[in-house]
Amino acid sequence: MPARSTSPIISAEELLRVDFPGNAMELVRGQLVVREPPGTRHGSIAARLTYLLADYVYRHELGVVCSQDTGFKLESDPDTVRAPDVAFIGRARADQIPARGYAAFAPDLVAEIVSPDDRPGELLAKVGQWLDAGTQLVWVIDPLRAEARMYRGNGELRIVASDGVLDGEPVLPGFACALAEVLR
Repeated sequence: MPARSTSPIISAEELLRVDFPGNAMELVRGQLVVREPPGTRHGSIAARLTYLLADYVYRHELGVVCSQDTGFKLESDPDTVRAPDVAFIGRARADQIPARGYAAFAPDLVAEIVSPDDRPGELLAKVGQWLDAGTQLVWVIDPLRAEARMYRGNGELRIVASDGVLDGEPVLPGFACALAEVLR
């Protein structure tokens, strides 16, 4: 007989009222996932990438960039709310962002920064959820290995070495930044 969870199923709306001060929270098929806050290096990389991406997006009026731990509702009944380290939503859907709660769609681009305690299988499952929900480009940045993996919605995977470049194709044509700049 398969194992059954004894944890209560909660909704995205209920997640808004959960309070674990200082912790990062996501909801996976109704199950609350609570994590300790990421380390300082993780936050520094996320901030630098957010800055580089936002500078390009806002200069060209392409949409909205969301910072670390902004929730997006990817599935319903039971609900899944994921929170990437950095996200981009194109101008065409930016007006669909609600004033309260979680946008009920996947961002066009997501960046996940690998933390030392991240488990590879869980990270790949998260990438799969983003892509299944409609994200067109997922960057997984691994500071320890000084590399990035770029997953595209068409199934393409590209590995970027420390001296390589992250590009925004097809989501952000013309955007490029050196991975070394993100990791410095």
